[in-house]
Amino acid sequence: MWAWLPPTPDELTALYLSVKIGLWCTALIAIPGLVTGWLLARWQFPGKALVDGLVHLPLVLPPVVPGYLLLLLLGRQGPIGRWLFESWGVSLAFSWQGAVVASALMAFPLMVRAVRLAVRLVEPRLEEAARTLGAGPLRVWLTVTVPLSLPGILTGLLLAFARSLGEFGATVTFVGNVAGETRTLPLAIYTYTQIPGGDRSALRLVVLSILLALAALWASEWAARRTERLLGTPKA
Repeated sequence: MWAWLPPTPDELTALYLSVKIGLWCTALIAIPGLVTGWLLARWQFPGKALVDGLVHLPLVLPPVVPGYLLLLLLGRQGPIGRWLFESWGVSLAFSWQGAVVASALMAFPLMVRAVRLAVRLVEPRLEEAARTLGAGPLRVWLTVTVPLSLPGILTGLLLAFARSLGEFGATVTFVGNVAGETRTLPLAIYTYTQIPGGDRSALRLVVLSILLALAALWASEWAARRTERLLGTPKA
C-alpha cells in the first residue's frame, strides 16, 4: 500500500518535466512530420529509399546511438553546438531543451509513419478533382489532403507524445540525468532503483508512467474515431 502514498516533490518534478518535454517534442515535430509523411506517401524522387531509411533509423538503432550522435553534433564541442553557444548563447546538452531534441528525434519516425499511412488512404481522385476546379497545390493539400488524413495525423501526434514519455537511452546519453532539469520519469525510475529505499518512489513512478501511457493511447484512439465520425469515414 505504500506505493499509493502521495508523490514527493521530486517525483512530481519528474512528472512535470516528462509532460513538458513531451508537449514540446510533439509541437516540434508536428509540421516536419506532417510534411515528411506526405512527401514519402505522394512523391517519387531520387534517393527516396535512403530518406525513408534515415527517417526510420532511430526505430531500429540502440537509443544510445542517436543520443551519442546528438552529443557529437550539438554538444559544446560539436560543430553545431559550438556555433549555437558562441552565436546565440544556447547550450542544448544537459538541458531540458536538449531532452526535447532527443525525444523529438526518437518520436519523429512514429509521426511520419502514421501520417504516411493516413495520406495513402486518401483517394487521389479527390485531390485531382480539387485541382480541376482550380485549386492550387497548397490549397488542395490544406483543404483536401490534411483534413482527410486528420485521424492519422492525430494518432501520430499522440503516439509521439507517448514515445517521448518513455524516452530513456538517447536522453540520458545527450543531456544526462540532472535532477530538476533533465530527470524525466524513466530517468527518475532508474535513479530510484539504484538507491537504498528508492523502491517506493520507483513503483509510484512506474504506476504514473503506465497511467500516462494508457491515457495517451486512449486519447489517440478516441481522437481518431471522433475525427472519422466527423468526416464520415468508415470505421476500421
